[in-house]
Amino acid sequence: MSAALVIALLTGYFGILILISVLTSRNATSDTFFTGNRSSKWYLVAFGMIGTSLSGVTFISVPGKVYVDGMAYFQVVLGYILGYIVIAQVLMPLYYRLNLVSIYEFLNERFGVVSYKTGASFFILSRTVGSAMRLYLATFVLQKFLFDGLGVPYIVTAIITVLLIWVYTFKGGVKTIIYTDTFQTVFLVGAVVLSVFIISNALDLNLPGLFKSIQAKTNQLGYSMTKIFYTEDYKSPVYFPKHFFGGMFLAIAMTGLDQDMMQKNLTCKNIGEAQKNMYSFTTIMIIVNFFFLLLGGALYVYSDSMNVALPMMDGKVATDEVYPTLAFEHLGLFVGVLFLLGILASSYASSDSALTALTTGFCIDFLNFNKREESEKKRLKFIVHIGFSLIFLLIALVTKWYMDNYGKDLIDVILKAAAYTYGPLLGLFFFGILTKRKLKEILVPFVCVAAPLICFILSSNSKEWLNGYVFGYEILILNGLLTFALLALISKKTLQD
Repeated sequence: MSAALVIALLTGYFGILILISVLTSRNATSDTFFTGNRSSKWYLVAFGMIGTSLSGVTFISVPGKVYVDGMAYFQVVLGYILGYIVIAQVLMPLYYRLNLVSIYEFLNERFGVVSYKTGASFFILSRTVGSAMRLYLATFVLQKFLFDGLGVPYIVTAIITVLLIWVYTFKGGVKTIIYTDTFQTVFLVGAVVLSVFIISNALDLNLPGLFKSIQAKTNQLGYSMTKIFYTEDYKSPVYFPKHFFGGMFLAIAMTGLDQDMMQKNLTCKNIGEAQKNMYSFTTIMIIVNFFFLLLGGALYVYSDSMNVALPMMDGKVATDEVYPTLAFEHLGLFVGVLFLLGILASSYASSDSALTALTTGFCIDFLNFNKREESEKKRLKFIVHIGFSLIFLLIALVTKWYMDNYGKDLIDVILKAAAYTYGPLLGLFFFGILTKRKLKEILVPFVCVAAPLICFILSSNSKEWLNGYVFGYEILILNGLLTFALLALISKKTLQD
């Protein structure tokens, strides 16, 4: 794929995003930025949330990991279903009943200002780190397959990327994001589905035949690449209960307790439409994730059948580079274009909405926006939006250094980081929902730091301390439970108990 074609695609793609921004931000106020005037269509929110949830990490890392542990990731996806039911039936009715803009305002009403600020701080930490890491993937692909050849340094690529996101989100906010995410999700879903069919056709196979070919190949664990359920070894990080229940609580934390995801849901007209959105989103999410895993198996079948050398790093297959390498160098121009549009869509759909949600969260939770004049709101929102854009840039640069030196699967890094930072949110919210006890608030920040720290120490030493046991995503559950237990220790009964 020529540099001229890539630049033309990038220009056209961002031109459309900026046009959408202009059209959707007419007469926009600060309330439009934060709530979309609560007039979003549930089906647009549902479809657009796919792009936000999956991100570039899913687009690259999930297909790549099929080489390592087959389709074990689908155990996590199945766990998502239970998590989304809890969100639709427990959390969203609570948010709508309280008419929240920031979901962390619940903690203020339930416990007080210290718990409120603590919960909001953990969201900002987790979403900033996770979203900036996801953004790194888009810049990595552009750098490796375009800008390296043009002699452009990575920092320039990263600056341009962040600047483009800022341009089309700074005015319309969540109202713009609803439409840009829908537009980008079309490219994301289209890219993965069409790639599967094109590879199948190149191998002269139909879909059942392709699945059988994938089934015949083995992953690094020695099982078929189509193996989903791992029930043999409870010590393994892909053991079914770990993945399934870890997925359930990851969904609750990273969607239901995440301002980014819930801000979109709260733009629907009422709770009924918001629940329609959640259940539609769940159905589409399951199907799309299965196609990502099918694509991963197809890539390895193709490379084996066509004698294509896989990208390597330190003597191991560089799984995060498999899809981009085959797409750009071996599968033809059309697949290369699909991949480029897909990685752009998945990465930017996640990052742009996160930037908007972080701006919303900081303005509402820390700057008391509800008590300010409109002119002051616009000035502060502008400054905060720029501030988080610069933080995204810094974290993307740090992530590049980390991946260059350690080269791990980025999806594992992000989900493990989320397990530590979202655990205190799980504990706080469910302590507030399931009990009527009051907290000694001055101690809440210490509890929310202590719980993930204890979990990190335990996870780092579990092989030695727990007879070879390795923690997976279930560390999030332990983190939430430990936070809940420590909160109970610093709580007292109320007259309602």
